[in-house]
Amino acid sequence: MLYKICNNFADVDLHPDVVPDRVMSNLYEHLIRRFGAEVNEGAEDFMTPRDVVHLATALILDPDDALFEANPGLIRTLYDPTCGTGGFLSDAMSHVEEYGSRYDVPPVLVPHGQELEPETHAVCLTGMLLRTLESDPGRDLSQNIKLGSTLSNDQFSGDRFHYGLSNPPFGKKWEKDKKDVEREHKDKGLNGRFGPGLPRVSDGSMLFLLHLTSKLELPENGGGRAAIVLSGSPLFNGGAGSGESEIRRYLLENDLVEAIVALPTEIFFRTGIGTYLWILSNKKSKGRKGQLQLINATGLWTSIKNEGNKRRIISDDQRREILDIYAAAEDGEISKMLDYRTFGYRRITVERPLKLRFEITEEKTEAFKASKHFPLMEEKNPDLAAALDKILSRFNKVYVNREEFIKDLKQFAKNEGVTSMGTAFIKQIWMAFSERDEEADTCTDRSGNPEPDTSLRDFENVPLSESIYDYFAREVLPHVPDAWIDEKKVDKLDGEVGIVGYEINFNRFFYKYAPPRPLEDIDAELKQVEGEIADLLNEVAS
Repeated sequence: MLYKICNNFADVDLHPDVVPDRVMSNLYEHLIRRFGAEVNEGAEDFMTPRDVVHLATALILDPDDALFEANPGLIRTLYDPTCGTGGFLSDAMSHVEEYGSRYDVPPVLVPHGQELEPETHAVCLTGMLLRTLESDPGRDLSQNIKLGSTLSNDQFSGDRFHYGLSNPPFGKKWEKDKKDVEREHKDKGLNGRFGPGLPRVSDGSMLFLLHLTSKLELPENGGGRAAIVLSGSPLFNGGAGSGESEIRRYLLENDLVEAIVALPTEIFFRTGIGTYLWILSNKKSKGRKGQLQLINATGLWTSIKNEGNKRRIISDDQRREILDIYAAAEDGEISKMLDYRTFGYRRITVERPLKLRFEITEEKTEAFKASKHFPLMEEKNPDLAAALDKILSRFNKVYVNREEFIKDLKQFAKNEGVTSMGTAFIKQIWMAFSERDEEADTCTDRSGNPEPDTSLRDFENVPLSESIYDYFAREVLPHVPDAWIDEKKVDKLDGEVGIVGYEINFNRFFYKYAPPRPLEDIDAELKQVEGEIADLLNEVAS
């Protein structure tokens, strides 16, 4: 059988000049789409549609047109930490080869990549074995394609690259890499890849985001740019102080995110979810410093015949439109240039005073004796437990002041011969016979400060551009005049009150209100549908 297969293939001209490696990669991915379950449970992890590859490649390379023109034959390094079949690498190399029509000597990209799956790695390896660099035809490019987990076994440790491209798996757990990733996070801190923070184990996409950032060439060596395809979760997952938020904070405060492009849905083979293309850079132009460009390209797509979940593509004209919008770096209908602090906030803790009333009732007494505290009292303070009924019987009024209640409790216990109660037992008693009452006096601590009621605790997210105290006075105090800010909750990095958080909410900047249809139109449509249903039922009945 193998002999027959080889004979059939021998009759087909598969030379790279006839069948480009990009086409061969497409063939492989087509087979994986059809038979992926038999080859690899996560086959969709390494398939990137060509239209997405073309857009990402152009976004990181086109801004350097002037550099390429001024330096004929300029050699630059390219890296993909999740290279799959090598689609990103091959397409980027082909993209710069097309510059030959514009420049006498086009630039040269030297590819580097790492892949986890052995079968996929083999396809990428084969593609690189067949490729040559015009400037160095004897160079074996397959030597730059490594096998292994990028997160726990970075085989390009210490290396940096001029360009990066990646489409890591969406929502994939990183528990297999957990031990090594956490060790690097702890031991190396910001000198390693994962110093800013760690996301939840259920989704490792933000680890690839940090990893790719760490691979950007240093600014003094020309700097680097990268594009990475992510799902929507890295934009907003995790609240202030979480690993995800701290990663966004690191990237934005260090001015490493140049743009984020919201892509159309239904453009991937195995999923129809919304995806986003992050453009990373440590060599921003002067006009982009401190700015993040959001591009809402969700409406730029063309319908195609279904390929799995892929029902749409980004056409050449639509790709050019996105590139023009990106290059203009201006505000428009689907583009926003925003200061990075727009996405930041401080999460302040709002406390309200604890107010309790105290009343001794038979029901509360029985409940206390049935609780876990009473047996401990019998063991540790038998005199108090034995005299408890007599002590409680002395209370003949409702208290609205905790200090007064505790004072009488101690006095009644002393009258019954109990000279020592213990702070813990006193607290257990007053908690058992108390209930919250807004009309009661405020409970205070030993210093006379109001004691917070944890059940009324609330949180407010204050924009970084605004004073937390001005915000608190305007938005909180008019509604709860007795509230205060817990000033002990400070940010671990800047030491100021409130925990800093970052989230990127596309809808906030591109939402368009669509008024509901008139009720008369809805009612007419419902009557029409009801009529159609009645006709169908009559047809069945007859």
